[in-house]
Amino acid sequence: MSITNLKNHKAMARILFLMMLPFVCFSQITPSEDIPVNNLLKEKENLDTKRKASYNLDEIKVRWKKAALENCPGVPCVVAPSFTCGTSTVTDVDGNAYNTKLIGSQCWTTTNLKVTKYNDGSLIPDSTNSTWGTAVIGARTGYDVSVVPLSDYVGTFGYLYNWYAATDPRKLCPDGWHVPTDAEWTIMIQQLDNMASATAVGVQSATAGTVMKSQAINSIAGTGLGWNPATPTPSPGTNTSGFSALPGGIRFSIGSFGGFRNEAQFWSATDDNPNTAIRRKLQFSDGIVYRLGNNQKSIGYSVRCLRD
Repeated sequence: MSITNLKNHKAMARILFLMMLPFVCFSQITPSEDIPVNNLLKEKENLDTKRKASYNLDEIKVRWKKAALENCPGVPCVVAPSFTCGTSTVTDVDGNAYNTKLIGSQCWTTTNLKVTKYNDGSLIPDSTNSTWGTAVIGARTGYDVSVVPLSDYVGTFGYLYNWYAATDPRKLCPDGWHVPTDAEWTIMIQQLDNMASATAVGVQSATAGTVMKSQAINSIAGTGLGWNPATPTPSPGTNTSGFSALPGGIRFSIGSFGGFRNEAQFWSATDDNPNTAIRRKLQFSDGIVYRLGNNQKSIGYSVRCLRD
């Protein structure tokens, strides 16, 4: 046999061996008893179902976070944008963006909420005069349109919400934020005034209101979208805290309005009785922060958000 023929035979033998290899390997791993194809397919479906169920949202978040911390080996690197209180904004479900301010160790929004929906997308009812005081569910409202156009009011002061909306489990504030409790309000006020009382009912601080109030002042009392003129002049507040409180007023349980341009009032998430809760009040004429209880939950006050 020539060398050429020998090489050709070896090549053919090599090809035949490679063609037979899958059958040889398969015969080595095939069980001695035949398994019905339907059973194998069913086991595969069960395995796929379990695998999909195991990758729930929380686990995926953990995996991505871990990958990001480990410089994302083997996976696309997706890192959530960093948040810096004071320069970053937070956005609600309607797409409204809110500036933020660090006061002590707390991160606050610097404008009032103007959202129309809870975090799950459910609409917050916009109550009429006839239903406002009787509502025992969440509701929102603008101010009296005979005094100020709704768009001007909401754009500057946000909506007024009853306490039921402020504390609804579907959440009023953006994800990762919440309506501050009475104790959390106190932490902020004591940061601004170390003489402020933690438990006083009435005057909580004689000075913190001055540094919390916006410097926006109306040139003529009863006009404009700022604070009415007051003593001391030329501004009712210095806003050195960055809190930027504006006088959005209130809506009473009976449906009437009051305090616009004169008072800023804010809900806390803390109630003091089954039908009443605690609020904070600032007014145009002085620098006092009032801590007031026994407020009907059907009243409409402004709402600020605090980062979790």
